[in-house]
Amino acid sequence: MNVVKSLVFFGAIMTSALAASPAAALPNPNLYLTGTEYYSANGHNWIRYKYDVFNKDQYPDALFAGAPGLPPCGLNHNSSRTWVDFFDETGKRLYGFCALGKTSNLGSLWFSLEEGVLPPSYIYIEMTDRQTNTKYKSNLADTTM
Repeated sequence: MNVVKSLVFFGAIMTSALAASPAAALPNPNLYLTGTEYYSANGHNWIRYKYDVFNKDQYPDALFAGAPGLPPCGLNHNSSRTWVDFFDETGKRLYGFCALGKTSNLGSLWFSLEEGVLPPSYIYIEMTDRQTNTKYKSNLADTTM
């Protein structure tokens, strides 16, 4: 009987440990298009494709806090612990964010293409937690409304 109780207790401890683990507790991002924005920069016309992560409230701010102990993003030596990258449906990287700072900034993600360039039909993001080497891949999201 003691062996059975010990096994049940061990199972409960392991289940609690897995539930407390960030990789086990965090869902994949649920990405959706919020709109487009036309703008001009450097003598070119651009279209910004704007996105939000529907379930962003399920991620802790610590995931996006500055991480000076991790490799820098260019000259930014206090870039975020987690970086967010946009990819087209074939896996080609389109753009990325390495200094979001807080979870709510997942509500204002974007990538741009020069006006006249056909956007991919679908895109997705990958959030890479550089501290735990964990990736969270979103759903495929439309580029048209």
